[in-house]
Amino acid sequence: MIYRIFAVLTVVAVLIGSLLLARQNRAPEAATVQRADTSEGYSARDAQLIETGANGLPLYTINAASIRQLPREDRVQLTQVGLAFQDPSGDRWSATADRGAIVHGTQEVELTGNVQVSAALQGSHAPIQIRTDTLTFDTHTDLVSTADPVALEWAGQKLDATGLIVNLKAHRLQLESKVHAIVTPSH
Repeated sequence: MIYRIFAVLTVVAVLIGSLLLARQNRAPEAATVQRADTSEGYSARDAQLIETGANGLPLYTINAASIRQLPREDRVQLTQVGLAFQDPSGDRWSATADRGAIVHGTQEVELTGNVQVSAALQGSHAPIQIRTDTLTFDTHTDLVSTADPVALEWAGQKLDATGLIVNLKAHRLQLESKVHAIVTPSH
């Protein structure tokens, strides 16, 4: 009889010991983790972006000290920007700015801060120089525009205005308002 009691107590002790050990070794319940957007965006230093047309030739080139796209933003941020492109006639244009942005879903490059544009136009002996604080280049419509004050210099002539639209396809530069000019006719 003692043997049976001892056997039952041993089985009970093993069961209790197993339960206690199982409780101690049980992994804690996993915490529920909600992940945020997995898109980390991207960034680059001393970068060059080249947009090409259907023929594989460059439409425009952007050089920037830094390029940064943040998650859930609709634009790519640029610093110390250089933009170069050719208009439909083959005239070469270049622009520099402190900052810029490429807007997703559009064909626009926005330049801001100390924007300076230069173009060597065919048939002209002097390049055209444009200075302003903001400028938008729409690569789809070939329009360059700003609503801000503009300083324009061409062949020694100076013009100040508020607002500018350059239609690259039509070879037309339009000053919007408040034009002040000093023109010296050449002899």
